[in-house]
Amino acid sequence: MNSVLFNTHDIALLITIYVCLLFAFFLLILKKGNTRSNRFLALFLFCYAAIPVDTLINFGEAFRQYTIDLSANLFYIFGSAYWLESVFLLFYVRSLIYKNFRFKKTDILYLIPFLLYLIYEANNFYFLDYESKLSILNGYHLESEPGYTFALNLFRECFRTFCGVLCLVELRRYQAQIKNQFADIEEIDLTWLKVLVVGFLIIHILAILVTVGYISTIELSLYINYRALGLISNYAVLFLISFLIFFSLNYSTVFKGIAKENSKSIDKADVNLEQVAAITKYMEEQKPFLNHLLTLDNLAKQLHLPARNLSQVINRHFKCNFFEFINGYRIAESKRLLLAQKNRKTTMLEIMDNSGFNSKATFNTFFKKIVGKTPTQFRKDNIESL
Repeated sequence: MNSVLFNTHDIALLITIYVCLLFAFFLLILKKGNTRSNRFLALFLFCYAAIPVDTLINFGEAFRQYTIDLSANLFYIFGSAYWLESVFLLFYVRSLIYKNFRFKKTDILYLIPFLLYLIYEANNFYFLDYESKLSILNGYHLESEPGYTFALNLFRECFRTFCGVLCLVELRRYQAQIKNQFADIEEIDLTWLKVLVVGFLIIHILAILVTVGYISTIELSLYINYRALGLISNYAVLFLISFLIFFSLNYSTVFKGIAKENSKSIDKADVNLEQVAAITKYMEEQKPFLNHLLTLDNLAKQLHLPARNLSQVINRHFKCNFFEFINGYRIAESKRLLLAQKNRKTTMLEIMDNSGFNSKATFNTFFKKIVGKTPTQFRKDNIESL
């Protein structure tokens, strides 16, 4: 065999297909972690395996002719993945950050573009006789595409970008709410997921530029090198999928889901003063804040209160989030320990640990914020009274 079947760019697409399928199958058989999130991620990867297949059979010369000879019905079906991948990424992000994630009726709206695409292709291609299909495929040139096809592709890329923006919105909401449910957030690392979401968002924006590029070149005679942009996008996808494999499984284990709050019910509810008194008494007498791993759910169980009610009381009566509430008690405890005669030679790390802090950075930052000076300076200023 001396003929060249494909070029280097095709190899990058083939590697992307292989890696996506391999990782997706691995996620489906993985029994650990959040299985629902794993399934959404697997579906996302299956879509990203289908997209380069669509690229190869539509624009790869050897692949295109081989696919025509094999079956004309294989064309365009893989293109449906464009309408699903960003939706599955959105569902993946939501299932990862919300432990009570459930599908809502409105979520079906995200699937409407996919269903409309299937209807469109069925009417314009799949319901045709076989000879008509072959005629369309053999006589295909990008330049001969009607204007509404370009408009459809542009809408598709804008829709994918829109879903990517929604992923970022969900992450921002998570960051805003995380301090309402966890007292120790140092181990919660959002970096890998932010890189993943932002990376694919950039790819979607590149896809918009590619679409605008060939529309400008073909319809307006304004040349833009959309082929180069497309190749950059292909290699970027391969890089991001590789990043996903190496980092997602490791970091997702420390990604703590939160309960999605119903803000309307919280705003209308009144604070129960008996609950306030019970919470205050329990915090002062039992000192649950000494537990490094204390969460809103843990404390709610100890107080025999619904977590949502506890969060409401802390936010509305104590005028702070859970993170500030617990660490406020820890700072008070650390001050008490620092002022105790018996702790005169106790190291600052031991004071930190005995106060319930699990992070030196959080301890120092929060102490200075509340007290106005570092723990070391506080001890030094009060050393004469010890």
